[in-house]
Amino acid sequence: MDTANQDINLNSPNKGLGGNEALADMSAEGAVGNAAHVLPPGLSEEEAEELRTELVKVEEEINTLRQVLLAKEKHATELKRKLGLSPLNELKQNITKGWQDVQTSNAYLSASATLDDIARSEAYKKTQETLSQAGQKTTAALSTVGTAISRRLGDMRNSQTFKSFEDRVGNLKYKVVGARGNGDVANSPTEANPVQDNAPF
Repeated sequence: MDTANQDINLNSPNKGLGGNEALADMSAEGAVGNAAHVLPPGLSEEEAEELRTELVKVEEEINTLRQVLLAKEKHATELKRKLGLSPLNELKQNITKGWQDVQTSNAYLSASATLDDIARSEAYKKTQETLSQAGQKTTAALSTVGTAISRRLGDMRNSQTFKSFEDRVGNLKYKVVGARGNGDVANSPTEANPVQDNAPF
């Protein structure tokens, strides 16, 4: 095949075919015309021609129906606009109608009845009562534990060991911070040898 005559347009139905050969193979009827060269088994030439003719008519009808449908949709949109119906209002109406349909459906009614029966059952009432008592006991236990911990921390703070530790921390703080903590100017080692203001950093 001569590469100079090849159709390199990838969107073309003739891609990869030589110019003259492609035109010879293509008929005016498009893909339907190409199917005329190979007949399915058991189909005569006359039957195939009738089917091709009917296919062309059906495709024309489909295109006409598409155009009519498009025109009807435009007309419906214009009527809705004139009536003040927006897509948001339609969505709300659809959701409301859908929810009403769900509420009146047999499955929903059956599930609601089942849940009501469960809520009225003795097992449910006993379980609810047990959980309520467990919650009350847990709350009481946590309160008792909290009180015990607070009391224990208070006892620790009043113990001799803690007071000794507190005194040591206070002395250490006084040594590090000095009397400045009280608003006085202390003689700290850094103030005895002040840092020069013209430091290189």
